[in-house]
Amino acid sequence: MTNPNWLELFPDRIKSILLELPRDHLARLEEVRLREGRPLEVNESGGHRFVTGQGMLTLDEDKAYRPSRDDGRRFLDLISNHSLYTLEEELRKGFITVPGGHRIGLAGRTVLSGGKVEHIRDISGFNIRIAREVRGAGDEILPYLRDDKERRIKHALIISPPQHGKTTLLRDLARQISSGKIGEVPPSGLGMKVGIIDERSEIAGSLRGVPTFDVGPRTDVMDACPKAEGMMMMIRSMSPDVLIVDEIGREEDAEAVTEALNAGITVIASAHGSSLEELQNRPALKRLADNRMFELYVLLHRSRGKTAFRLMDRQMRVLQLSAKGEAWHA
Repeated sequence: MTNPNWLELFPDRIKSILLELPRDHLARLEEVRLREGRPLEVNESGGHRFVTGQGMLTLDEDKAYRPSRDDGRRFLDLISNHSLYTLEEELRKGFITVPGGHRIGLAGRTVLSGGKVEHIRDISGFNIRIAREVRGAGDEILPYLRDDKERRIKHALIISPPQHGKTTLLRDLARQISSGKIGEVPPSGLGMKVGIIDERSEIAGSLRGVPTFDVGPRTDVMDACPKAEGMMMMIRSMSPDVLIVDEIGREEDAEAVTEALNAGITVIASAHGSSLEELQNRPALKRLADNRMFELYVLLHRSRGKTAFRLMDRQMRVLQLSAKGEAWHA
């Protein structure tokens, strides 16, 4: 097994500790949490462990390695490419997305301007969310997305709490729909034109505008662009058959989704939540649900450490559960 590319994000001391972790565990890590002066933590499938200075997993915080201020500064220097001032917008949002689609959440002291967060300074906490490409993640769901009679893809909303594989699923669906791995949709078998609105650079993991993940041969990516604006730009400029967008929820997102659907473009989107009932507490999503804009709902949840799903139609009727209660490791 070669070293995962995300390990290169870390300064040498932290990297050497993580490399001592058991190889199978290292391959499944979803998060690494680095907090100055507090235990180094790793997370897998919703469970956490601390890490000792020798790369051993423990639940005893007193035995864990505690990153120093120098560790934090070196890490920040590496992820900002030695130019923290160029990340002004990312610091305002509270996260940085680095090549490979890995997302790094930031915690520290906020600086306000006009009552709003201007940026974060004195950064002392980092949450590194590790992005992975899981080919085949959409295999079980794709047959339900196909409308073989009309030879098109259905409008769908993927719902789950954080770290349940929404982005992983969207990435593989984009690849397969764009590649034509979807039966008789479209009839040519050449795949469909897919447009990805990747506001946080997580779906495609673009570097200088070029995807680092395989999102399919007929896929265009609008990287680091607000979702609503990006959907309209993609419709006007690239005429996609299918739009894919992560984590909608605002009024402007709902308006853009409605505009796309009315223009005959399929939308596959995701949203935070653990149930359809939760959507009723979010006005924008409630309006989309009440108007039955989505034909398929995909609810993701954890089952024995893996991601499982439940499918529901636009009338909220259960269609299918994932085979054996599990689908893929997110």
